[in-house]
Amino acid sequence: MESELLLARVSDTLNSCRLNNKPKFFGFLSLEESVLVDNFLKNRCDNYCFFGGTQDAQRVYLCCYPEWTDKPVFPIDALTFNFRKIDELSHRDFLGALMSLGLKRETVGDILIEKGRAVVFFSADVTEYVLKNISKVGRIGVTVTKGFDLPLPQTDKMLEKCVTVASLRLDCVVSAVANISRNSANEFIENGLVSVNSVVCQKPTKLISENDVLSVRHKGKFKILSCNGHTKKDRIVLQFNCF
Repeated sequence: MESELLLARVSDTLNSCRLNNKPKFFGFLSLEESVLVDNFLKNRCDNYCFFGGTQDAQRVYLCCYPEWTDKPVFPIDALTFNFRKIDELSHRDFLGALMSLGLKRETVGDILIEKGRAVVFFSADVTEYVLKNISKVGRIGVTVTKGFDLPLPQTDKMLEKCVTVASLRLDCVVSAVANISRNSANEFIENGLVSVNSVVCQKPTKLISENDVLSVRHKGKFKILSCNGHTKKDRIVLQFNCF
């Protein structure tokens, strides 16, 4: 979606929230779109948040809500697609099958795939339609059910790694885990390409803690396992999973 059109629709969502005094939702947004929207709303609205169905979602819904509202319930559903483990289906296969149903891209959230199973997040108003109208993805037969079982599919195998850092500042940690220069890490952060626990962070000085999950656009996702050890030169030993 082009930036001007996107922000016009977000502005309409915000105005509708204020006019009707109740939560209004808009989505799904890509990571780049959510950064753009976040920057747009910072000086216009105090009460808004993003959520995509899971803590680590890449594609998210926006909610603008009045001050009196409790935590909003997002209009997001999930469907599980089961298929034979010997069959191979990709993100592209699922997205193509869903678009062929006439769905708009903004109604489809994250697509998580593993052997024999995929979990896909949808705008709640299209889930029944998908449930009734899809029985194949590509040439592969699928069985579709509402909801999902934990743990969610991990599309990419996680690797545990260890590095040392001078500081737990976000720019230092991003530089180390993504294997890029400190200057490049700062550029990624300043351009809104880094999120911490699914929230875009543009503060290089933010301190990172154990169990934080960092997403670095084009570089991957990293979960901090521990950051307590120190070397003889007093550098911090950082253990993390990358996937």
